[in-house]
Amino acid sequence: MSETRTVPTLRARDMMTVEDLFIRDGYVLRFSQGQTAFSDRTFAQFFREELDIDIDDPKWSVEGGSKGKRLRYFLRTVETSIAVRALKGLWEHREVFRKRQRIEEEVPDAKNRLAEVLTYLGDSSVQPVTSATNSVNFDHVKFDVIQRALMSLTERPPHERGYQFEKFLKKLFDAFGLEAERPFRLTGEQIDGSFLLDRDTYLVEAKWHNERTGAADLHAFHGKLDQRAAWGRGLFVSYTGFTDQGIVAFGRARKVICLDGRDLSESLERRLPLPEVLRRKARKAVEHGVTLARVSDLFP
Repeated sequence: MSETRTVPTLRARDMMTVEDLFIRDGYVLRFSQGQTAFSDRTFAQFFREELDIDIDDPKWSVEGGSKGKRLRYFLRTVETSIAVRALKGLWEHREVFRKRQRIEEEVPDAKNRLAEVLTYLGDSSVQPVTSATNSVNFDHVKFDVIQRALMSLTERPPHERGYQFEKFLKKLFDAFGLEAERPFRLTGEQIDGSFLLDRDTYLVEAKWHNERTGAADLHAFHGKLDQRAAWGRGLFVSYTGFTDQGIVAFGRARKVICLDGRDLSESLERRLPLPEVLRRKARKAVEHGVTLARVSDLFP
């Protein structure tokens, strides 16, 4: 008789949310300013008081002994009701510590993202705040249709690809609720579009050339951003990719993050929501100055 699984596994995007909210570099509830809410002792105390569980039991260290690895394994293997209690307890502990230490919220749409995970697990006690960005149900995004549309561009004549690629990107952004704008022209320059992510405005540069994109194009795009409001950001999408020399010469990321065809295809194949991919890339750029952070590295 086959074993019946009674506990649904957290989806890949749910684990992304768990990591963004609660795990950093193997620590649980560590903030970028260096404050850490949990020592080994208080982490174990949390599990005893909130869940009556000994998190120091070796059975939770199957994938490693760090607090982050134990928490990941715990959430993937316990009953749904226990996972819900743990996530809600972690959130409450996080909020008390964050407000006590006067730490600004670092994760865009943090409460809404937690609410999505809890709702999937059958608990709707944490109510999301309605916003245009969060109105998309990613379960209904037709990844296969989007992927086929991208692949169909390879059959286009080279002189058509650039224009059609811009149109594809607008549809892609719209599919994920990113409020895309069509390409527009200002005096002396072309902007290939824009979109909104977590209330930040991103300008878009899109290229589909036979050759990979080099430093000159990256610097030119960054120059356009320098002429805009200080809070503006940029996404450079080059389907054929970027030269290694160009990425090095461009230097540490300032306002630009990069996406190439390999990243785009992998995101669609693995059913990774585009907003999550861009959030991870932006965070990597802010924390480590990485202009082109690979999807395979961001979502191992």
